[in-house]
Amino acid sequence: MIPIPRSWPASLTLILFLFMYFPIAVLGIYSFNTSRYSSMWEGFSLIWYQQLLSDQRIHAALGTSLGVAAIAVAISAVLGTLMAVGLAKYRFPGKGLYRGISYLPLIVPDIAIAVATLVFLSSIGRLYFGIQLSLWTIIAAHIVFCLAYIAVVVSSRLAGIDPHLEEAALDLGATPLQAFTKVLLPELLPGVLAGCLLAFVLSMDDLLISSFTAGNGASTLPMEIYSRVRTGMKPDINALSVVLILTSGILAFVAEYWCNSFGSSD
Repeated sequence: MIPIPRSWPASLTLILFLFMYFPIAVLGIYSFNTSRYSSMWEGFSLIWYQQLLSDQRIHAALGTSLGVAAIAVAISAVLGTLMAVGLAKYRFPGKGLYRGISYLPLIVPDIAIAVATLVFLSSIGRLYFGIQLSLWTIIAAHIVFCLAYIAVVVSSRLAGIDPHLEEAALDLGATPLQAFTKVLLPELLPGVLAGCLLAFVLSMDDLLISSFTAGNGASTLPMEIYSRVRTGMKPDINALSVVLILTSGILAFVAEYWCNSFGSSD
């Protein structure tokens, strides 16, 4: 048997980190490049960040993405939490089938969800309900996968909670609503926040489903970025990517700190 050097795990870890983060580092460096061409370095400059601040199309697309993600996550947080609690606490015919269908958006490819949503909206939705592709159809499509992600995260949190807490509250005179809002919901809050953060990031990042369900004039940030990079990488997109990466990192840090604070307070 060939002996494995002690430094091998550390070396492999370093290689993996370089593989994942070296492209991001290159992206960050070239976002300060004076040249309009990403492959040529001509000097340090903040011109692309300044241009990004004055780009009205980017601002409008960012506002659209934030609005879509906020509304979709807010609705999904309520429905996903109730779905997770219902599946964990109640028995009803077809529960296993319903659970499997509810989590299908986690495993079905985005392109399949996008095509299915478009076919539904273009045929049944438009024919029987008069639904036209618009910003609201993007939100409805985002709720489909945001709901599943939040429900999964909340379900994992629910599995680690003492099931007798609600029963104790009911025995002490609390109503079922009071037991849920004052006992169970505070315990679930870290999972709800984590699920909302995950769903928010996925909604902001979505391109396929948004492209298929968007109407005329509705453009999210990923759609705007894709329309600009089809003919080649632009330095202002490099700068925008760096801003998005930093923002995502800060959100992840805040969420981790918040969830740990909730966990330690328990």
